[in-house]
Amino acid sequence: MLKERVVVQLKTGLHARPAARFVQTASDFRCKITIEKGNNIVNAKSIMGIMALGVDQGEEIVIRTDGEDEKAALDTLLEILASIE
Repeated sequence: MLKERVVVQLKTGLHARPAARFVQTASDFRCKITIEKGNNIVNAKSIMGIMALGVDQGEEIVIRTDGEDEKAALDTLLEILASIE
């Protein structure tokens, strides 16, 4: 299992289009992927789960990946968060 703490820099936070792109990318991997904000943990492959977290700009989240392609998944999702506008 891998995990990474990330401060979300997206102007809109992880909502709407950025969330959809994140979920779409996460769904390409076989490993289990979760996002944690505070005490809430959701499946990163669920748009409803991510939207329910209400991640705003400047908030810290933890991305966890667990499975055979966990490293590739984590690296790709971190790139996505850094590149989405």
